[in-house]
Amino acid sequence: MAGTTLPQRHQDSKAELELRAETTRTRRFIKLPEVRSLSTLSTSEIYRRIAAGTFPKQVMLGPRSAVWIEAEVIAWCDALIAESRGEVA
Repeated sequence: MAGTTLPQRHQDSKAELELRAETTRTRRFIKLPEVRSLSTLSTSEIYRRIAAGTFPKQVMLGPRSAVWIEAEVIAWCDALIAESRGEVA
């Protein structure tokens, strides 16, 4: 950082904070009840679609702790909406 002016260091850290905030938003983990709420699917249907490769796969945090990435579930919902409205090319 030698030779870096204070305003430049401040700007760099602001950009870094914005990047970290964006990454945090796209990497938010959600548990099954929220996945069910967002998708309106039952637990059984969620796991059936995961097995079929048509729903975002869960991330295992531990042997008995499954989570989903919120942005992936929302993207799935958005794609389903677009498909149902004929917006998919």
